[in-house]
Amino acid sequence: MARRRYRRKRRARRGSFYIGVILIAAGIWWIMNDLASNSKHIVPDWLGMDKPIFVQGELMEHSARGTKADLKLPLPVIQEAVDSNIRYEPDSKSIIITTTESVLRMKIGSREGELNGKPLTYPVAPELVDGIVYVPMKPLKEHYGIAVHEDGADGAVILMRAGDSIQLAEVAPAKPDGTVAMREGMGKKSPIVLDLSAGQRLRIWREEAGWYFVQTDNGYTGYVPVERVAKRDLKEIPVIAQTPSRAEREWRNKSVNLTWEAVYTRNPSPDHIEPMPGVNVVSPTWFSISDAEGSVKSKASLPYVNWAHKRNMEVWGLLDNSFDPELTTEALSTYERRSRIIGQTLSYAKQYKLDGINIDFENVHTKDKDKVVQFVRELRPFAKDRGLILSIDVTPKSNSEMWSLFLDRKRLGEAVDYMMVMAYDEHWASSPRAGSVASLPWAEQSVRRIIEEDGVPPSKLVLGVPLYTRVWTEKSDGGEVKVSSKAIGMETMQTLLKERKLSGTLDSATGQNYVQFKEGGATNRIWMEDGVSLKARVQLAKKLELGGIAAWNRSFAVPEAWKTLNTIHD
Repeated sequence: MARRRYRRKRRARRGSFYIGVILIAAGIWWIMNDLASNSKHIVPDWLGMDKPIFVQGELMEHSARGTKADLKLPLPVIQEAVDSNIRYEPDSKSIIITTTESVLRMKIGSREGELNGKPLTYPVAPELVDGIVYVPMKPLKEHYGIAVHEDGADGAVILMRAGDSIQLAEVAPAKPDGTVAMREGMGKKSPIVLDLSAGQRLRIWREEAGWYFVQTDNGYTGYVPVERVAKRDLKEIPVIAQTPSRAEREWRNKSVNLTWEAVYTRNPSPDHIEPMPGVNVVSPTWFSISDAEGSVKSKASLPYVNWAHKRNMEVWGLLDNSFDPELTTEALSTYERRSRIIGQTLSYAKQYKLDGINIDFENVHTKDKDKVVQFVRELRPFAKDRGLILSIDVTPKSNSEMWSLFLDRKRLGEAVDYMMVMAYDEHWASSPRAGSVASLPWAEQSVRRIIEEDGVPPSKLVLGVPLYTRVWTEKSDGGEVKVSSKAIGMETMQTLLKERKLSGTLDSATGQNYVQFKEGGATNRIWMEDGVSLKARVQLAKKLELGGIAAWNRSFAVPEAWKTLNTIHD
């Protein structure tokens, strides 16, 4: 029995030996296999395409057309990679490029165009092929500062944008034959896209976990180990120089203290306007788009301008859309109509020696959002060239279809010198419940949302300040409380309080003085606009480091209001 047990033990040891050998062999095979590089070569999907376009090594959806001086880029690529604001209007077959310096209009199939309203001729015409617009390189280089590398063999087009910093490099040899494998992905297991030659030029687009994502002159992209790439020069694509606007030269180190002058039928007599210490801009409501063709009517007054200038106040004439949504849709619908509005507005600005233009478009269809932006972008270069300050009035953000959603505050903020935030009418004339015209927390949140959500710099934002309030009347009718309101200016409010021997108490929720009284069985409520609220609004503008304040409107104010608002300059 002992002998048989011994033999079984020897057989068991022999079996364990064989299993160990197998495991060691499998381990060696696994290690060798893991260390082995993938030698499989693949062909890029784009190879064989006609004029593929790459941006930072990524293949774009559409290809270019032509070559060298006749090279044209597809509009969708320009919009995605260079400027989302470049516009094509199918009805007139117009391509419109807008920058802070210029407005260029080209037409499909024509070498004739307009630059800042003046005719010019380009050597190559834009074209429309299979529904895609193709724009010649010359105007793109002139207006955007882009650069391209066009490969003569494979036809690849590498698009580089103004401001790009491109790290150039060359291949350091690795294999015995002097080549380095460019792989589809990171790691030696990834298939080979191209065997690179020693010294071959590369563009490094990014670095990831010890690998460079690179591109050759002929368009091939892939990953190469960091140690197989030698960095060379850094190529900077220069940004086109921009001339500073007058706002940048003269206004960025001081605060705007603007008041709107509401002109309904006749201009006020300057002789009857009381002093407004600290006010450095008046904005009279003088100009309106009056028809679908883009005509502009004027109520401007040269004596008013002369009066303001003698008192060191600038005049920023206000242009509105007559608050007519259908008229606005038509008047902003084409390049020709927008140009007519711009031309007439600029003519009025020259005639009346204006210092700026304030745009106040309200009651606009949300579908016309892009048209509003386009109008402002087309006006911008002309205003800048003439030294006019360009500003626009916007409401606080809300879900209102006609009063808020049509305003693309981010893009508008990029095109104007100042954006006036009309931080009032929190509770409007027909509001179903009584409340403050502009509580301080609501006003602050209105401004903060534009800064945080739309990226408009605080220095461009001007806080709109109401110089009026509402008397709210709540009356019970059949068990239901009905609410109505009447807007009154500061002087009327003070007279009302004096006659009724009332004084307000501070409402901490709104940051305003509040008063209520009974009359004829109804309850009247007033959230007061006075020195307390105005001082708080000035402090808010300072706290947020805004560009200033803008008061609606001059005729509602009392003399004490200007003294309080003047502290914006302290």
